[in-house]
Formats: sequence, structure tokens, C-alpha cells
Amino acid sequence: MSSSRWTTALAVALALVLAFVAFAASAQAPERSLSFAHKDWELVCDNTRTCRAAGYHAEGDDDMAGVSVLLTRKAGPREPVTGELLLASYGDDTQAAKLPKDARLGMFVDGRAVGTVVWADDSGGLALSPAQTQALLQALVGTGRVVWKAGKAQWALSNAGATAVLLKMDEFQGRVGTSGALVKRGAADEAAVAQPLPAPVVKAAATDDRPVTLGAQQKQQLLRALRAATPDADSCELLSGANAGAELEVRRLGRNQLLASGVCWTAAYNQGSGFWVINAREPYAPVLVTTDGSDYSAGTVSADHKGRGLGDCWHHEAWTWDGKAFVPTLSASTGQCRLIAPGGAWHLPTWVANVVPARP
Repeated sequence: MSSSRWTTALAVALALVLAFVAFAASAQAPERSLSFAHKDWELVCDNTRTCRAAGYHAEGDDDMAGVSVLLTRKAGPREPVTGELLLASYGDDTQAAKLPKDARLGMFVDGRAVGTVVWADDSGGLALSPAQTQALLQALVGTGRVVWKAGKAQWALSNAGATAVLLKMDEFQGRVGTSGALVKRGAADEAAVAQPLPAPVVKAAATDDRPVTLGAQQKQQLLRALRAATPDADSCELLSGANAGAELEVRRLGRNQLLASGVCWTAAYNQGSGFWVINAREPYAPVLVTTDGSDYSAGTVSADHKGRGLGDCWHHEAWTWDGKAFVPTLSASTGQCRLIAPGGAWHLPTWVANVVPARP
């Protein structure tokens, strides 16, 4: 394995582990989800049983422009697969950056033309037609070569790992052996496949958010309580060392509860803060939300971390205050670190929720 490929693989693996650990540490960790990757393809299925498979150009092929495809399928009988195309646009020297607006990209499978896609550099993923998506799926489970062309520029999609990923999607949604399976198709009707699950509904509660000033003695008592309530508290800068408590912030959530926070760790291109719900008066009885937080705003704690310094792959978490606790409402990645787009290529959630905004 080349050094660049090893670095990318290590960054992805580390980011995935960090995201899983952070979310698993919350009081209500998500279930019924799946993350799987093989070669140039990956699969993420969320708690509603919707699955998203993302494929990329062949890693290490420096002569080919970067490209990614997203295949999305909801759970349930006879649900179609939808496809989207994204050309690499990380930097001004990419082939996509040189395309004129509304340029037509010809799609080819083994040299056979399969229609066109109209380029728009500000639209995110470009929708593939149902016929193009079907042609793509047939090529992926075989040995077909899929290429998009515009003039002399071309973008080739790798099918290395696609069969394993699509089979895993079928397994997760209970489609193996049915007429709707993508890989191991059979004669069984789809009526018995896994049904979609509803996303949990979280009713956000209104928050006060005014800062709260603690006296020196109160702060020391709170710090002792935070240390006792935090696993591996010695690794949290806010809770250990000579400057413990120096950056402690406290804001009011409601009449009886506050939110305490402060930086816990700093890395090369990421930072994590601790967030705790505490009683407004002693005993503070802290409840840890996360030690990997990035921000707090109007009742939502978020954690946003790069998979590597280039910022082409991210992981996002969110917790929403419902008046009693911070409930997990999002866990997602943006896909592999492949220089597809600044901020990442796709939105690939493993945990979603319907958040009802707080009444003003």
C-alpha cells in the first residue's frame, strides 16, 4: 500500500472510531444502524433503515479525475434506488472547475452511451435518471466500466468493493433472495422485506442561555463534581492540571438546570469540549453529554470533526435539549477522504431524528 493510501485509510479509520466512541458515550446511543466499507465503496444505513452507498474513483489512480456516486434506497417493498453524481471540485485546478456551466456530461457503460447529466457547479450531487441508475447498478455488480465524459475530460468510477457493499445493503434491508435484491436476486416477493422505521421525534425545549457567574468556592465544588462524573477526567484539560476550571463556562438552560462547558482536548486540527447538565444549586449532580463537543447554540450541542487536516471528510454529531436531557439527534459522516469537495462529499447519517423546534 502506498504511503498516501495508508495515510488516508488510517485517517478514515481513526475518524470513524472517534465518532463511534463519542456517540456511544451518550446516554441514549443509537441502535439499528450500520457502517461498512470495502475497497472504493462504503455503506451507511441509518436508524430508519434507509441505506446510502457511496463509491469513488480508484484510489491511487493519479491519472484519473476524482468522482463519487451516491446510491440511496429507503427500506420497504418496491423502493427504488436513486443515484447522484459528484465530480471532484477540491481546488481550482480540477477538471470539474474548468467545465462551463450547463456543460453536458455523457455517461458511458463499457463504451455504450447512457444519456447525459447537466453540470452545475453549485448544485451538490447531480441526479441520475432511473435508466442511468439501473445501468450503473448492472455495471457495478459485474465488471462494467462506468465513465462520464465532457470533451477530453473523463471521470471513471471504480467498482472495486461495490458488490460487497450492495450485498450488505440487501442484507440490512432484508432483500436477499427477493425480486428487488441488487446482488443475490431471487423469486421471493418483496412483501416480507424489512419495513422502514420512524425517526424518533424530539421536541426541543426553549432555553434561557444567559451566562451564570459562580463564586470561587462554587466553582471548585462544581469541578470536583465534574471530575467524579467524567470517565478519564485526567485527560480533560478543563478538569486537570494547574489551570483546571480556568475556561469553565456556565449558562442557564431553565429554572433548575444549567449547562457547564469547557475545552477538554486539543489536537492538530480538531478540538473537543466537555458539556455537562448540572443542577442550578448543589448538589450539582452533573450528567455528561459529551467530551467531544464543538459548539452550543440555542439548545443544541454539536460535535464537528475533520477526518484529516485537508477538511475533505468530516463527522458530525448533535444533541438537542428536550427540557430534561440532551437527546442524540444526529450522527453522520461525509464519506471517505478522497478530495471530492471541501467539507466532504455526502451526508451519510447513521442516526437521524425529527426535531420539533421550541416555541418562541
